[in-house]
Amino acid sequence: RSLEGLKTFSYLEELILDNNLLGNDLLLPRLPHLHTLTLNKNQITELESLLDHLAEVVPSLRYLSLLGNMACPNELVCKEKDEDDYQRYRYFVLHKLTNLKFLDTRKVTRREREEALLRGAFMKVVKPK
Repeated sequence: RSLEGLKTFSYLEELILDNNLLGNDLLLPRLPHLHTLTLNKNQITELESLLDHLAEVVPSLRYLSLLGNMACPNELVCKEKDEDDYQRYRYFVLHKLTNLKFLDTRKVTRREREEALLRGAFMKVVKPK
């Protein structure tokens, strides 16, 4: 659950943290060379705070995968989610992390990037209080 030791690996380029108990309190140290990060099947539910944190500490990120987390709305996690929910999630992630080339299992398309630029900020899923 702790990523404390990672700060000594400042030149790390790929990091696979799948199948852990990482949650919304996930704090990565600054890893300026990290280009690949997978956080599949963890306990992440808050997308926006995670993306803001990643934008700050991993500026070279090109590949990100969040499958299997509640923050990634797809049929693997929740039967009520569909492809439209997942596409809105993609636009929001691409709006926050503009340099991504791959998200989850799919390459980022030019059309997705354009849509994220225009409407990505409005694709955030808001939970009723």
